[in-house]
Amino acid sequence: MVIVLVDLLTGAGLPWLPLMAAGPALAATTNGPRGVLCVGLFAAALCAALSTVSTVPGREPVAALCAVLAVTAASGLASELRGRRERVLAAVRSVAEAAQHALLKPVPETVGPFQVAVRYSAAAAEARIGGDLYALVPTPHGIRLIVGDVRGKGLPAVGTAALVLGVFREAAYDEPDLLAVVGRIERSLARNLGPDDFVTAVVVGCPRPGELEVVNCGHAPPLLISAAGDVEPVEPVRPAPPLGLRALSGEHPELHLLPFSNGDQILLYTDGVTEARDHEREFYPLAEGVARHVSEEPARTLAAVHADLLAHVGGRLHDDAALLLLRQSAGEPAGGEAREAGGAPDAGRDVAPARRGTSTAAATCPGGR
Repeated sequence: MVIVLVDLLTGAGLPWLPLMAAGPALAATTNGPRGVLCVGLFAAALCAALSTVSTVPGREPVAALCAVLAVTAASGLASELRGRRERVLAAVRSVAEAAQHALLKPVPETVGPFQVAVRYSAAAAEARIGGDLYALVPTPHGIRLIVGDVRGKGLPAVGTAALVLGVFREAAYDEPDLLAVVGRIERSLARNLGPDDFVTAVVVGCPRPGELEVVNCGHAPPLLISAAGDVEPVEPVRPAPPLGLRALSGEHPELHLLPFSNGDQILLYTDGVTEARDHEREFYPLAEGVARHVSEEPARTLAAVHADLLAHVGGRLHDDAALLLLRQSAGEPAGGEAREAGGAPDAGRDVAPARRGTSTAAATCPGGR
């Protein structure tokens, strides 16, 4: 209509007629073939009307009209191909979302005497899973949680994450000993990963009231948050290698016992959080952020910390990032069911503090049945 108005005002005639092809070309970006055809025929009719009103001589109007019809046909074909690609993409996205939900199942807000919250951000655009992973499994031995960080990104990392989650969910239900769960994941990764691949891990459990077990396999130290709001990293005394690399070092992970009373919380996270940088290349101070935003509701705490993290990096993370917060609610004592189902740790196991490293975190807590 703009072209018609300009043509009538200037009386230029022919120079404006080929621009009618812009109508069907633009229509192809948002409409289907039928819409493109309607716009093209309308543009062709306007082109013929303008050539009659302007009394353009010769074959020029016919050439302009043919150009509009040709662009209409090409645009209709492009619109049909675009529609097919969108349908295929929609089907692929539905399959991907189903796979993502199967791998990263939703975590309940309360499990027994515990409150749980999770925040996950994948670095890949429009993805919901990447190299980081988490899971919560109710078992006869109490609930068990895992948070992990796979070396690398993209589809290979997703495949390794799926492998870890599958083995963890099976072993967490079968093995009463948390170290045995970690051992089964280690053996599976040793068989299936390449020589340069690994998964970092920290494992946490609640074997008895007021006590927390931590096994760290190369992950950044969890943050223990007291009921008073004090935040302290759970530093390992004896480092252990990431999962998949134990055969190279010969080192084995050890168990570390921590006090865990009513109102205490433990935060498991991956290096995508602590290594997030701002425009001045400064790392995100996670412990300080948690201390500022800690509350009695884990979901509210993680929402505030996640918003603070995005503000620190300028709105977009460039690495996968996972946060899992577990809080002991006041009331039911922690560890009661763990004692009934799995008992206390074997007397022969070593007890040592948890350790820093690369990242898969698993936690075992009672009250899951």
